[in-house]
Amino acid sequence: MRNPKLVPYETIVRATSGEPEAIDEVLRHYSKRIWLASLENGQVNKDTEDNIKRRLIAALFQFRFDGQPT
Repeated sequence: MRNPKLVPYETIVRATSGEPEAIDEVLRHYSKRIWLASLENGQVNKDTEDNIKRRLIAALFQFRFDGQPT
């Protein structure tokens, strides 16, 4: 049974290989957390939001499944 709090493994595999739809799915999955982390004085700071998204995408491309360092 799939845990809805986790991004499916297959989606992560596809996202790490650069598939745009999978990357979007990961961003959608974390969108509420990104939004909350971007709040400053009750409003979303767009620069902070964009920075978090950029860092998440960069982390996807650095992720390795074989335990090898990047």
